[in-house]
Amino acid sequence: VQLQASGGGLVQAGGSLRLSCAPSGRTFSRAFMGWFRQAPGKEREFVATINWIGGSTSYADSVKGRFTISRDNAMNTVYLQMNNLKPEDTAVYYCAARSSRLYSQRSSGYDYWGQGTQVTVSS
Repeated sequence: VQLQASGGGLVQAGGSLRLSCAPSGRTFSRAFMGWFRQAPGKEREFVATINWIGGSTSYADSVKGRFTISRDNAMNTVYLQMNNLKPEDTAVYYCAARSSRLYSQRSSGYDYWGQGTQVTVSS
């Protein structure tokens, strides 16, 4: 299973980007899809997650009110709409899938990962 993330780029502070992530390869079971990010010299951190069946969502405090995670079951795709971007949002963003039905914000709890897409926010 491979998760293909796309949509990153360079944007000015206050701007918007939408990230997309879709799996390829064999079918797999997922209960949650999530986004994480990693800035240079920092650990990977949780951004948002969505329950694939029920659609419930959860966000890191740092992005609440600015980012929205959503999914399109028919397109088998998860999105991250990022508005009012700040320079501190600059990072490589990774999508991930979790098989367990138990909620988790820990990166170690996710079973499948994408290759990452760079988001750079200039001030």
